[in-house]
Amino acid sequence: MIPATPTARRARIAELIETRSVRSQGELLELLAAEGIEVTQATLSRDLVELGAVKVRDGKALVYSLADESGRSHGEAALDRLRRLCEELLVTAESSGNLVVVRVPPGCANHLALVLDQSRLDGVLGTIAGDDTILLVTTAPDGGAALARRLLELAGLPD
Repeated sequence: MIPATPTARRARIAELIETRSVRSQGELLELLAAEGIEVTQATLSRDLVELGAVKVRDGKALVYSLADESGRSHGEAALDRLRRLCEELLVTAESSGNLVVVRVPPGCANHLALVLDQSRLDGVLGTIAGDDTILLVTTAPDGGAALARRLLELAGLPD
């Protein structure tokens, strides 16, 4: 269930744009309505501006994109940022079932957890951050080990 906040709505819009070929605001309105997210065309238009969405050519069609100046999508840019932060901050990543406990230097957990959430790594349900520890919950009952390996790989550390 997506909360009815502008931030949550924009996050869902960004996800739809990155995972589908959305050709028009009308099509996007229909996709949102199918998920129970009611929004006016004017509000959707403002959301697209806020997200920096632009129309780009995809074959013969024009579709919405959230690409940055270098052509990278927000997801790709977030993954690059996650890789850099893991290289700088990740100390350990250990798993148990569908959980991963990540250790970072004091004061860094919230920042890395935010970037983890923004990167939308496959299998991550969410994060909880303390001062120097992050708890990641995976969607699969046994997904913790694979996610811990992935984070260690991003950091360039042995597993």
